[in-house]
Amino acid sequence: MPSLVLPLADPGADLATVGGKGASLARAARAGLPVPPGFHVTTAAYRLGADPFPAALADEIRAAYAELGSPAVAVRSSATAEDLPGLSFAGQQDTVLDVRDADAVLDAVRRCWASLDNERAVAYRERAGITHAEMGVVVQELVDADAAGVLFTADPVTGEDRVLVDAAWGLGEAVVGGLVTPDSIVADPVTGAVRERRTADKQVMTVRAAGGTREVPVPEDKRRAPVLDDAQVAELVALGRRVAALYGGPTDIEWALAGGRFALLQARPVTTVRDDPWNDSRGRDHLWTNGNLGEAVPGTITPLTWSFLQIFTRHAMATSAMPGFEAYGRIGGRAYMDLSMATAIAGLVGLPQGPAVKLMGTAFGRLPTGVTVPRAEIDRRAAWRALLPTVRNLVRTVRRDTPRMAAYLSGNAANCAELQERIGRMDAADLRRCWSSELGPLLDRASDMLQSGARSDPRALLGGHRLAEKLLGADAAALTAGTDLESLGPVVGLARVERGELDAADYLRRWGHRSPREFEIAQPRPAEIPGWVDAELARMRATGTGAAELLDRRLADRRAAWARLAREHPGKVRRVRTALDRWAVAATNRERTRSEVVRVFGVLRTWALRAGSVTGLGDDVVYLDLEELLTALGGAPPSADLVASRRRTFAAYDALPPYPAVIRGAFAPFAWAADPARRADLFVEGAPAAPPPEGAITGFPGAAGVVEGTVRVLASVAEGASLQRGEILVTTVTNVGWTPLFPQVAAVVTDVGAPLSHAAIVARELGIPAVVGCGDATTRLRTGDRVRVDGGAGTVIKTL
Repeated sequence: MPSLVLPLADPGADLATVGGKGASLARAARAGLPVPPGFHVTTAAYRLGADPFPAALADEIRAAYAELGSPAVAVRSSATAEDLPGLSFAGQQDTVLDVRDADAVLDAVRRCWASLDNERAVAYRERAGITHAEMGVVVQELVDADAAGVLFTADPVTGEDRVLVDAAWGLGEAVVGGLVTPDSIVADPVTGAVRERRTADKQVMTVRAAGGTREVPVPEDKRRAPVLDDAQVAELVALGRRVAALYGGPTDIEWALAGGRFALLQARPVTTVRDDPWNDSRGRDHLWTNGNLGEAVPGTITPLTWSFLQIFTRHAMATSAMPGFEAYGRIGGRAYMDLSMATAIAGLVGLPQGPAVKLMGTAFGRLPTGVTVPRAEIDRRAAWRALLPTVRNLVRTVRRDTPRMAAYLSGNAANCAELQERIGRMDAADLRRCWSSELGPLLDRASDMLQSGARSDPRALLGGHRLAEKLLGADAAALTAGTDLESLGPVVGLARVERGELDAADYLRRWGHRSPREFEIAQPRPAEIPGWVDAELARMRATGTGAAELLDRRLADRRAAWARLAREHPGKVRRVRTALDRWAVAATNRERTRSEVVRVFGVLRTWALRAGSVTGLGDDVVYLDLEELLTALGGAPPSADLVASRRRTFAAYDALPPYPAVIRGAFAPFAWAADPARRADLFVEGAPAAPPPEGAITGFPGAAGVVEGTVRVLASVAEGASLQRGEILVTTVTNVGWTPLFPQVAAVVTDVGAPLSHAAIVARELGIPAVVGCGDATTRLRTGDRVRVDGGAGTVIKTL
């Protein structure tokens, strides 16, 4: 027969036998921590006596209480779903204090059992998805505390490495029950030295009384006096370190101080601490930006997507992805470029940091005023050894793939469709073979083609408009209107469907893979969403806008611009046309090869979803990296704890607002998000969050033109239904998934972006003024503000 009563430190006192709280205290007692003596009433006793209370059980409890010395005790509930790493159940079940005789102990045990099914505990379990729980009970000698409180070995809100202590006079119930404002102390986790101290006016305290406890006024000489001195804080922090070491992570403890000695009353893993595992900003003073990369891959990235992106970057961004010298990474789960590393690598080939930053600014955006790029400390010899073969391979790849690009672009869509159809019938073994023999090479090739498309004529891509702009100013942007750019495809395609020139199925075959988070494997594509085309057309009709009218007007602007050039600069027409023709080829290759990479990511999504189906992992596959998924396909699935932990981490990051466009040093996303003075454009480790500048909002001139209008701030394209025709769209970043919204806006303003960013390119083609890369537009503007946007000057000024 299972044991009904166990000594407190009994080796058999595990979760199933004595519940979460009991197992935790047993573990601490076995480790020699200062836990008050006591015993357990086990879950077997609960199953036996929750309705009747057998005499044999009562006798065992009486005997254990007598062996303890029949002192005043605390009788605490200990459910099997309590004090777990993800669930604390704090306050959901009963504790009975100052129990003074055997009959009262039996009554208190019954009360704890009954609390398992109280309304709040049942509701808590339902929210957590727990269908079954049992109750153990811990009976411990009551500590007649002079003072008590709680301690967190890590900040439970931000995850920062600091110890938080709350302390009040008397028993701890006044603190945990919220009856008193306790002293609040922040201490160093290693030395125990007090960093911050706030001594409260503690008006009440919990004390022992006949038949239980009661609240009494704190004596006047103690109300505003510190409960703990510095030496006691250091001693308590040392106890917290021992507990955290035992539990292997951040811990929440309840403590009491009696007769100058600390006692550990309860310990549990900190259930609200924010783990920050996907963060490459820690431990180095580098400057990071989410310009360009953050536009392509906005939002939090799942582990599987990150695996694929690392393969992609090794091919498409070879000089930024050299092993040991990567110039990109994740900060709080989101994609950033490492400008410190990028400029250090550029320095190897003789490009000084200033010109390197200026050159990179065309793709990554400008830096806020006063911000400098700290140089990464690198082993130059090792970097050269990595760089030389990378550059040689890059040159070979561009030379090899550029002549093959037209054939690749014409055939990739059909290849992807055929592979997707076959993947839908594959079993686990087939899926493993498919990755190595077909899908991996497909991703490599698509990424190589993008590198070739972006690098085949970089001078034309970056400088093709320079002469035209010098001659015509803002009118120069119209000279390339009507260029067949893939970024315009989704909106032009919708206009063609509206006119009856294209049916919905053809549209989805051509552009159904493009969407706001199109690289993210966890996100469905428009082609997967029933009725997507009809819904977009309905939205366009409701706003009374269409791309066709804008493009027709833009083509008229093009004819006028060329006529002006011929009239005012007849000797320069041929030179300008040659430069712009080269630009059009370079821009088209860059955009189309990128679109095909996205199409391949759609195939990767199909493969991942099929893998989830055949392994039973379902949607959880996105929380595995590639190697873990291949292992699962081989018959060795991951632990449920691993998947659950990553799912929680992803959800916690994804709930945060957009991070700053520029970050220097270690960035703690949860601490930043909790700061009411945070800035959306800039974070510098160790520096106070200075208020944003006054006056005009400035950014890159994205597309020329001046317009006044009403601001509409959108956090995501999903909020596009609220956008009214003629409003000024203000958002963090746009990509091709936002394109269908552009025809109805008067202007576009973004926090993130550069002259080659999506917003700038599409706005120029449609003739919509745009200011990009402002850094803080979404912080300084609100929906309903009236502003004047000057796309040529790169300024946004409030008019009301």
